[in-house]
Amino acid sequence: MTKRNITTVRTEDGWGNRRDNASRLSKSFDTQSEAIAAAKVTAQREKLEHRIQGRDGKIREANSYGNDPHPPKG
Repeated sequence: MTKRNITTVRTEDGWGNRRDNASRLSKSFDTQSEAIAAAKVTAQREKLEHRIQGRDGKIREANSYGNDPHPPKG
């Protein structure tokens, strides 16, 4: 089974977290920082990638908490 990563997104009422290919939010929040903190905990626990959407709708940051198949050399 493929893991469904999580993205923090802007909504009409504030911010929320959504899994890949999900039509609904996992949970809604008043602030972006609250949504990021909750998604980070979930991503770390489930070893997922967490993407953060900026106010302009573009992904501004991505953090991987799983096993990276291509680790950098060094």
